[in-house]
Amino acid sequence: MSTTSPAAVSESSAPAPHLAGNFAPVMDELTAYDLPVTGAIPPELTGWYLRNGPNPRDAASPHWFFGDGMVHGVRLEGGRAVSYRNRWVRTSTFTDGIRVRDAQGRRNPAAGVANTHVVRHAGRTLALVESSFPYEIDCRPGHELESVGPHDFGGRLTTAMTAHPKTCPTTGELHFFGYGHAAPPYLTYHRADAQGQLVVSRPVDVPAATMMHDFHLTARHVVFMDLPVVHDRDRPGMPYSWDPEYGARLGVLRRDDPYGQVHWLSIDPCYVFHSLNAHDDGEQRIVLYVSRYAALDGRAAPPCLWRWTIDLASGTVAEEQLDDQAGEFPRIDDRLAGQPVRFGHVSAGESPGTGPIPGALLRYDLETGAVVRHDFRPGRTPGEAAFAPADDRPGGPGWLITYVYDVTTDTSDLVILDAEDISADPVATVRLPRRVPYGFHGNWLPDTAG
Repeated sequence: MSTTSPAAVSESSAPAPHLAGNFAPVMDELTAYDLPVTGAIPPELTGWYLRNGPNPRDAASPHWFFGDGMVHGVRLEGGRAVSYRNRWVRTSTFTDGIRVRDAQGRRNPAAGVANTHVVRHAGRTLALVESSFPYEIDCRPGHELESVGPHDFGGRLTTAMTAHPKTCPTTGELHFFGYGHAAPPYLTYHRADAQGQLVVSRPVDVPAATMMHDFHLTARHVVFMDLPVVHDRDRPGMPYSWDPEYGARLGVLRRDDPYGQVHWLSIDPCYVFHSLNAHDDGEQRIVLYVSRYAALDGRAAPPCLWRWTIDLASGTVAEEQLDDQAGEFPRIDDRLAGQPVRFGHVSAGESPGTGPIPGALLRYDLETGAVVRHDFRPGRTPGEAAFAPADDRPGGPGWLITYVYDVTTDTSDLVILDAEDISADPVATVRLPRRVPYGFHGNWLPDTAG
């Protein structure tokens, strides 16, 4: 076991909520080998489980969303938990204090905190935050999750990149967008081919700068969510405010006409951090699943699973609440992204940044409406659960992998559940050498994938 301590959070007698409890950052980087396991790790799982999240080095950090990115990774091979390591993403903000905007307001998209997601495309593993360029990290076997540097697609990317890109399972293309707030265009749609070359970048006209965290992809369409959380430069902390007068709408763009018209359809004011999935239903209908907040003003009800059905012929959207259980961090088998999916998985409760902490995982049958849950023991809190397939059949058997924090011991585990029987006891529980703070998103990255 080895540790390094590049920085420490200064002490505070009364830390802000996003710096207390299991939100509090860990102050060193650690590597540990041959982790203890309860149960049996499926031998099919060979690769990395990586999850990103904010881990600020400064006790004055004003908001959970602003912390320096830290990736926590567990390496699985042949039924063994080979190692754990955590590493800060060494952006230019981390290493040199360079800000996304300097004192004159000039933007540097290579700066930032890279704290929201970690994905793989075209052989690169990318740590993402929606305000900046991606940062490549090295997770090849035998490497230490070192930061390689900013990735701007060979100089072609000139905007920020969403933390929620979508990979088309049919073409291998990576679809994403960038949003900004200084000047139009406030939204730009991008597409990289299967080899990682940026081949489409087109501005999308929207009336104001809004916080656009996620979007939707289907086999034939891209759907943007222009929702009423509007840039507010005078607001301290997060510079966005809930403004229902702005309205809410969905913008539909055909994938085969990426520079064509975006068709906008109004919906009830709401906010969505995360989409579950979307798919085409015939020629004129698009079905979207989202974790929907009625508002984002600090007083609204927690998010629940909703279905939106777009009718392009009539220009309308049918909005339907599917459950009244609070849920966030929705995930599917990503090999079916943009296609009809039967099962989706959600962490019960709100995102840790916005409300009560979840204590269960839910499995939704989107065909029958049935819901199955895995309740963790009292005091044990899961994060987002990524799907790890058991074989080559998309939508087939697999496992859900997540970090689980235990408040009674102030420790964390990696927990593996059978996705087809999530109410059963865990397939395996890996005891980690340190607490893993609450974070955002991650993925199972098998060695066999490109």
